[in-house]
Amino acid sequence: MKNNCVFCAIAAGEIPSFKIYEDDLVLAYLDINPFSKGHTLVIPKAHTKGLLDTDNAVLADVIAKVKKVAAHVALTIGCDGFNILQNNGDAAGQTVRHVHFHIIPRWNGDPLTFENKKGDMDELAALAEKIRM
Repeated sequence: MKNNCVFCAIAAGEIPSFKIYEDDLVLAYLDINPFSKGHTLVIPKAHTKGLLDTDNAVLADVIAKVKKVAAHVALTIGCDGFNILQNNGDAAGQTVRHVHFHIIPRWNGDPLTFENKKGDMDELAALAEKIRM
């Protein structure tokens, strides 16, 4: 891996991912340890550590893509709602120092938790194929 940042390596194609959306500046892909079915990460391809370190123009582009991808994921998998989560620093649970947004689909009656579950790679591949934009 040439990149020291796992998300930069994913964006560069050095680590495989279950891509949902991609353009020149932004990548969205399924989390392999999801909180819920369809849990998607949206990142700028260029490295930036956290929200406060990220250029406003980059944030504007990324959040527009978060909205676009969230609408598509919600429609495609039929969830009742979704959370948008963005962590900054250890105290907030940021484990990868590359700004990213979580789209976490929710269904009525599900408990509101943020616990990772090990994803089944075959199920994730099938889901990515279903919701890819």
